[in-house]
Amino acid sequence: MFTGIVEGVGKIIKLEKDQSNLNLWIEADFVNELRVDQSVAHNGVCLTVVDFKDDLYKVTAIDETLLKTNFNTLKEDDLINLERCLIMNGRIDGHIVQGHVDQTGKVVSIDNQDGSFLVTVAYDEASTGNVTVEKGSICLNGISLTVVDSKVGQFSVAIIPYTWEFTNLSRVKVGDTMNLEFDIIGKYVKRLFQK
Repeated sequence: MFTGIVEGVGKIIKLEKDQSNLNLWIEADFVNELRVDQSVAHNGVCLTVVDFKDDLYKVTAIDETLLKTNFNTLKEDDLINLERCLIMNGRIDGHIVQGHVDQTGKVVSIDNQDGSFLVTVAYDEASTGNVTVEKGSICLNGISLTVVDSKVGQFSVAIIPYTWEFTNLSRVKVGDTMNLEFDIIGKYVKRLFQK
């Protein structure tokens, strides 16, 4: 379990295709604090640490992950948002995040708001039934954010300067694919109404 508060930005040093899987070798400030079998969120995707080499750690994304996330667009030297799993003795500063990406969305616009940024993302609501609500939570590339504007198949989030600079959002462009994890409570409510 995670909170969507990005702990650091890692760098993808090497990508290795292994049958239908993709191995990622990542450089991060806290590599020496990790251990094999530990969960780390990568752009919001919960992956298990499986190996270490030099100052890098390795995680494996299986085919299911590659189909539902933006991992097929990753390249060596890309920056990736990182968060280690939640320690249950502190404040939850973001919201409850599982690290299970529901789908991807495309960045429609990035508006500089004279000190902050308004990012608008479109997604396929019709086939998934995922929804956002104004002032609700959304996880965008592993970042816990508050929905500013919610429309059918589209939402906007306001980004403060710290988040813009501390995460990989400052490198995002219009048309980029982003990982989306919708609010877990909203997903349960949706499922109950479907019954």
